[in-house]
Amino acid sequence: MLMSEKYTVARMIKDNEHFEVLVKPQKALDYRMGKIAAITEVLVTETIFSDANKGTKVSEENLRKAFGTTESLKIAEMILKKGTLQLTTEQRRKMVEDKRKQIVDFISRQCVDPKTNLPHPPLRIENALEQIHFSIDPFKPVEEQAREIIKLLRPILPLKMEQVSVGVHIPAEYSARAYGTIKVFGTIKREEWRGDGSWYGVLEMPAGLYGPFLEKLGEITKGSGEAKIIS
Repeated sequence: MLMSEKYTVARMIKDNEHFEVLVKPQKALDYRMGKIAAITEVLVTETIFSDANKGTKVSEENLRKAFGTTESLKIAEMILKKGTLQLTTEQRRKMVEDKRKQIVDFISRQCVDPKTNLPHPPLRIENALEQIHFSIDPFKPVEEQAREIIKLLRPILPLKMEQVSVGVHIPAEYSARAYGTIKVFGTIKREEWRGDGSWYGVLEMPAGLYGPFLEKLGEITKGSGEAKIIS
């Protein structure tokens, strides 16, 4: 396998033919994630290979047949955007670890223990995750993987995904400032700005966020905000 800290491979299979380009590992990852736009920053060489390990180039005829063009930069863009990027060991380790933390955070926020209706601490979720040996995909969306993991965790860690409706009242002196903060916790189902400048609304949120929401509300209203679960 052709791999170093200086270059790696992006590949695509099209009509049973292999197409590969040599790329700079971090630049290629940044390109895939939309952090840089210039393909020329990514490529080690503009050559399109059928096997980069062996240095075997693809003929112009096969390029035209597969991509409708022989322009290497356009083809390289297609390979990088739609093909498979070979990550370095360190890149994969870091991306998997970051994704793992996001998944644990998602489960902690979205789920509660059905016995207590309280969220499980992240460490407890991490320990349970170790037991199911789930292979985290660094490119797959957090929510998609989290939902798969929740199903696998349930036999060893009771989990319930539940939404709650919370009635919230914020006094006038804090209403404008607090409004933007509380919105991030859920969806406002109804609201009213009252004559005295205070705000009342019904917020739908994951049950696991209710505790952190109460803490935040208390912090930004200096304990004068009110909230209670209404359904």
